[in-house]
Amino acid sequence: MNQKTLEPFIYKDKKVDHFSPIDCYKGNQKINGFEATILIDICDAFLEARRTIELSSRQQIIADQCEVLVMGFAKLGLIALIDEATGYQYDREKDELQRLINIYVVEELRPWSHTFKDTYYKEIFRLRGWDFTVSGIKKRPGVVGTWTTKLIYDQLPKGVVDELKKKTPKSESGNYTARLHQSLTSDIGEPHLKSQLDSVITLMEASDTWDEFIKNFNKVVARRQGYHQLDLKLELKPEDFPEDK
Repeated sequence: MNQKTLEPFIYKDKKVDHFSPIDCYKGNQKINGFEATILIDICDAFLEARRTIELSSRQQIIADQCEVLVMGFAKLGLIALIDEATGYQYDREKDELQRLINIYVVEELRPWSHTFKDTYYKEIFRLRGWDFTVSGIKKRPGVVGTWTTKLIYDQLPKGVVDELKKKTPKSESGNYTARLHQSLTSDIGEPHLKSQLDSVITLMEASDTWDEFIKNFNKVVARRQGYHQLDLKLELKPEDFPEDK
């Protein structure tokens, strides 16, 4: 955490005490605790550093471990991961779906923030063979939004994306006047979306073609299904991502 080469990534847009521990108690014993989402912040920093600079061998090992963690967060969602570790999963209420929606979706629309990294769109353009220039970006097919729903939003817990669509206002012509992610909670929903986004970017960067990326994406989703019995859509095919007419 104190390595000079990593500081621009770890402490980017964060206060000095962002990673300070919180006083907690295990019985009468005072221990250090941390906000759960700090782990995602650390993983994001290492993955961004890996994409930007040349890491040492030790840093590379940590970055690889961070990638595994990020995929784990995307599999279950941070809150579900904590529930499983503490045994709370066995005491979940019958209205689990509504509880998840409540912790993922806010009542009031949040202000817009730059959530989807430029790297995400740059990799889509590369894999599709599109021209990533100002004029090329302006001509970006609207179907990219459909792909984003399949690759990112549909991988959130079941029911969340439907609730986001209900919450997001539309114009008289039926077009969304805000982004779906503006209705995600800042502590659970948004971090999960960002971890899924990082996972997809990593798969894109490791792929030479769009078809190869879809194949790799399906492998990851299949592993999630096999290991954790999640209700995720499997076997996306290249034809599921048609060109915008």
